[in-house]
Amino acid sequence: MTSGVRRSEPSSFEVNIPEDDLAELRFRLDRTRWADDFSNQTWRYGVERSWLADMVRYWVDVYDWRAQEALINAYPAYLVHIAGMPVHFLRVRGKGPNPLPLVVTHGWPWTFWDMKHIIGPLSDPSVWGGNADDAFDVVVPSLPGFGFSSPLLRDGVDVAVIADAWAELMTEVLGYERFGAYGGDWGAMVSAQLGHAHPELVVGVELSMSVIPGVSRRDVLPEHWAPEEEWMLARMAEAEPAIRSHLAVHVCDPQTLAYALADSPAGTAAWLWERRRAWSDCDGDPLSVFSREDLITNASIYWLTGTTTTSMRLYAEQMTRPWPLKPGSAPGIAAPTGFAIFPKDLVFLPRRLAETHCDLRRWTVMAKGGHFAPAEQPAMLVEEIRSFFRPMRTGQVQ
Repeated sequence: MTSGVRRSEPSSFEVNIPEDDLAELRFRLDRTRWADDFSNQTWRYGVERSWLADMVRYWVDVYDWRAQEALINAYPAYLVHIAGMPVHFLRVRGKGPNPLPLVVTHGWPWTFWDMKHIIGPLSDPSVWGGNADDAFDVVVPSLPGFGFSSPLLRDGVDVAVIADAWAELMTEVLGYERFGAYGGDWGAMVSAQLGHAHPELVVGVELSMSVIPGVSRRDVLPEHWAPEEEWMLARMAEAEPAIRSHLAVHVCDPQTLAYALADSPAGTAAWLWERRRAWSDCDGDPLSVFSREDLITNASIYWLTGTTTTSMRLYAEQMTRPWPLKPGSAPGIAAPTGFAIFPKDLVFLPRRLAETHCDLRRWTVMAKGGHFAPAEQPAMLVEEIRSFFRPMRTGQVQ
């Protein structure tokens, strides 16, 4: 499993943003140069100015980064270098008779902090109305080049590189023999790659975005869709305009946009928060799903760590070439696989392809929720993760 690159020993990590950086953030927010905006009450042209200005005003006058920092630092956190990359991660030990190790991976424009809503229920289920037998040791890494997994100073980091690093983190750094994986967005792609490339280590992968290594959406034929899945086609057609611009920029020339976002925290927030509105099940009101504190902490982490740039590069690394399958392997996921299908997500695959290319154990269409499942519908997701992994616990892990 070794990467061939010297690995450091993990060290304890505490978030402590310098006060000068926070002062600079407030200074720039307070002096935002606002673009003109008109006839945009429905966000037809992008983020509506009055909504954004109200959020920025709250950011300057009310929001307390130090309070959020204290909440983050309440979780045990560590930093390790793997394969030439700094990897920040939380590790919360499970409270139960046989906690199952679980690596939980976020996406973009998420951060590790979007997982805070599921860490407690997964690690200590009895406190959250569950059964202690369902406890997990929860490991939440920040993707390389995202947040505190920085600075990322190497190129070529795609889902295969990250999945290999996660396998090394879980086995060689943390000492688990086998473990489970969950993810959405990029986290789904990394988790799927773990189940594809390292099935001997992975007891199962649960995905809240439909993705299968080596299976392109161009491979999907009309006859693959069952009649009861036609709503997925309608939702993808509805969502396509909401992902077109960000994919074009992130895949083709992310560095150009990065200069503007690195300069302007309000610009960073607009780029991130538009996706929160368009990709969630919020009926056009992101504050009905996400708190102001959660949205602002999300943008603050990206801007204060200067990682908007490197986070966007993952698209260019992954999406400009074929999926990096394990040599000699066919497309698919060899490890037991579960899909949690949230109705307002962005992309879907038909169940028929999942049955063909995966060791499919569970396929659940959720009642509501969008692309940010751990932050939007944490209780639903927690129950789904518990249910998926429950049959896999006996004798599977150290």
